[in-house]
Amino acid sequence: MVERTVPLLRTMRARDPDEEHRASTPLELLFDLTFVVAVSQAAAQLHHALAEDHVGSGLAGYAAVFFAIWWAWMNFTWFASAYDTDDVPYRLVTLLQMAGVLVLAAGVPAAFQDGDFTVVVIGYVIMRSAMIAQWLRAATQHPEGRRCALRYASGIAVAQLGWVARLWAPDAWQAATFVTLVLVELAVPAWAESRGNNTSWHPEHIAERYGLFTIIVLGEVILASLAAVQSAVSDHGLSAAVLLIAIGGLLLVFGLWWMYFTGGEIGLPTLRSALTWGYAHYGVFASLAALGAGLEAAVDATEHHAHLPERTASLAVAVPVAIVLVLLGALHRMTGTGGVEHTVVVATGALVVLALGFAGPALGLGLGGAVFGMGLAVAATVASDAAVLRRRAATS
Repeated sequence: MVERTVPLLRTMRARDPDEEHRASTPLELLFDLTFVVAVSQAAAQLHHALAEDHVGSGLAGYAAVFFAIWWAWMNFTWFASAYDTDDVPYRLVTLLQMAGVLVLAAGVPAAFQDGDFTVVVIGYVIMRSAMIAQWLRAATQHPEGRRCALRYASGIAVAQLGWVARLWAPDAWQAATFVTLVLVELAVPAWAESRGNNTSWHPEHIAERYGLFTIIVLGEVILASLAAVQSAVSDHGLSAAVLLIAIGGLLLVFGLWWMYFTGGEIGLPTLRSALTWGYAHYGVFASLAALGAGLEAAVDATEHHAHLPERTASLAVAVPVAIVLVLLGALHRMTGTGGVEHTVVVATGALVVLALGFAGPALGLGLGGAVFGMGLAVAATVASDAAVLRRRAATS
């Protein structure tokens, strides 16, 4: 057995983007697990909002909280790909970020129920302050990347001042200030890495990190759905509707997993393509987590434990699935993985899912039949696209 000793201090230098066998570290995996706690809290609060038929306010709160979670995770992930020294200071600052996300997770219920984002902002500022410290260290110890690192540090700092100031903004300004600050956050990487000041992130490492987080979120969907089904069975036994939702939910998870991980190497040749691919994953991650909340709400509606109409509950499952299908189809085509041959096939699958969500309960399928039909539609979409790929490979 090889003993591994963590170095006390290393000079922070940019890592080689062509480094072979670059894999996620145990620290990164622990980092992901703390973030999925926050994802779980956000999805749970969305489920409660849906069950009470507070769809609009629930979705708004979910989108806001999930942005903070996703953006902090994404920023660290790309930084670590370029500057992971894995020494004691790096680990301690990363652990501080994990503490910040747990603070954020603790504030999620208040954000949803009372519109009070104070604790969420405190947790977010802790995470982002730690990120500023990482960038300042990179600027100090890696002269070649100093300009880019200082831009990141200053851009993040300005955004954090804005988030803190927003806590005292009048209610009428809440939506406008939120959108403005989101745009500021999204603009920082493009500004920092302009004019050739690019960080040396590792493409294969980045792809693996996103893939692993996708698996974790899908696992959260399975866990949430299982809890809802177990509760329903304990209360009233296993009904046909609950069984159909359970099977349909599994088909959806398996099908979306299959579509995400089909194809070959992800190509990100330019900063624009890298930012597009990274930013689009907000929709992928948020929609996957929302799928778990939708499945829970569907079980609640079937068991008459929710104030949610069947059609709304059905759409709470269909809409996230359709968004993920469309985004994955576009991302596979953009990055040239070869995983999606014809976007028409994927778009058709998304339309069928939406149609089942909108009209399934009214057509006599019931909520269980609608969700089961969505699962079959996604499975058919994956199978159809795979058949087209095989046919093309056989004729080429």
